[in-house]
Amino acid sequence: MARINAGRFTHRHSGDLVVFLIGMRINSPWRPDLWLPVFFAMPRMLTELFREPGSGLRGFRFALGAGGPVIVQYWDSLDKLYAYASAPDSEHRPAWAAFNRRARKAPKAVGIWHETFEVSRAESMYVSMPTEGLAQATELVPVGPGSHHAKDRLSKPR
Repeated sequence: MARINAGRFTHRHSGDLVVFLIGMRINSPWRPDLWLPVFFAMPRMLTELFREPGSGLRGFRFALGAGGPVIVQYWDSLDKLYAYASAPDSEHRPAWAAFNRRARKAPKAVGIWHETFEVSRAESMYVSMPTEGLAQATELVPVGPGSHHAKDRLSKPR
């Protein structure tokens, strides 16, 4: 079990920050031959990114929602995110090509989506929680004077 940080914490970060959400939707659950390869492609990409310290991926979290799995990724910059997505020797390129081949054979069987956000300011609060999310991707710090309220944490320069 993860170590619980007793008390109130927030994150500290300066510089660029990009939040990238990516998910998939299993539209044809009876066709695991089409959706399992999509599901298993992401762990290979995340492993590759974490093995390369300069990749720009700061951290991620996995969630399973009503529509399917979602991964929230924290990146150093848009440039690094786009560089990985377009790198000819990355795990992303063959996974994307394989998805497109399967999608042409069985349209609508599995869906994928992503959303990208450049973050100029961010606020966080973690109470009696392990270090996770944005604090894990940046730096976990105790809530202190002048940062007890969300509006105070959001107004501080990063």
